[in-house]
Amino acid sequence: MQDKAHDKMQDSQPGSTQAAQHNSPNDPNLVAGVVEEVTDDTLTLRIPGTDYRLSLVIRGETPEVGKTVTGTIHANAKRVDVIAAGGRYIEPVYGRPRRIQGRIIAGDPAANTITVKAAVPVVCAFTDQRQQTARFSAGQMVSFDVQPGATFTPEQQTAENA
Repeated sequence: MQDKAHDKMQDSQPGSTQAAQHNSPNDPNLVAGVVEEVTDDTLTLRIPGTDYRLSLVIRGETPEVGKTVTGTIHANAKRVDVIAAGGRYIEPVYGRPRRIQGRIIAGDPAANTITVKAAVPVVCAFTDQRQQTARFSAGQMVSFDVQPGATFTPEQQTAENA
């Protein structure tokens, strides 16, 4: 599903091109942003080309303030609804994600997750046991609330890309 979804997903919504440039062509789950602030176990990630300042719990090494980082955002989705129309967004623009709406670009049935391209890609785990990845497909627009505690996991740096 992931390869087909990534090839199929060329979002043409106005204003979406800036944020779309910040995910990796090799891994649709990755997002790049600038670390604006780090407090305890939380960072504020500024998404270039947008007004987004996402507050996320750090998983892994704490990145330096002011540095551009690449990683994965994970969120626990409450009931996920398929919708017929609407844009891609994360609410609020400043703070912890509370609501996400976007297009499914990938799925992982083994982990029971979907990757939703909102302002940036977000890997979403289902909290409603009745919902499963297999019941959703790439290209569907979805909308859902997010439980507190969305995380950012920095991509592991290798000697080659450090």
